[in-house]
Amino acid sequence: MGNASLPYVDEHVTVVAAEAEVVWRGLGETLDRSFSRPRAAGYARLVGCADRTASGPRPLGDGATLPGFRVVSSVPGRELVLEGRHRYSVYALVFRLDHAGPGRTRLSAQTRAAFPGLAGRLYRRLAVGTGGHAIGVRRLLAAVRRQSER
Repeated sequence: MGNASLPYVDEHVTVVAAEAEVVWRGLGETLDRSFSRPRAAGYARLVGCADRTASGPRPLGDGATLPGFRVVSSVPGRELVLEGRHRYSVYALVFRLDHAGPGRTRLSAQTRAAFPGLAGRLYRRLAVGTGGHAIGVRRLLAAVRRQSER
């Protein structure tokens, strides 16, 4: 299932005081660091993610994996599309980088996901309904911003 056909969940945005190339590098490094933690791999195993380890090209390129995600499209400095699936959901996380003025880049993270069946609806309530997903994505974007502005 392509990410465009998945239902929209949310979008979070930050503006980074750095050029897109720097933000792109910061995004890849932050994703690798965040998802290389034992907790991320453990969670990916627990929910039965299709991709449970980090592999493939670095910086992140088509076919690379992180626990819970596979890179399905990578346009350096512009867009990174991650997709994944597990027992309770099929999902995509789409990062876009846009010029926001001299030395500034708008970084957005859009989540799209389907939560099939009763178990999926319960999982959605836990992950999205509690605000946990939004907190996690905002923290990730803040980490990219800090990494890129160094």
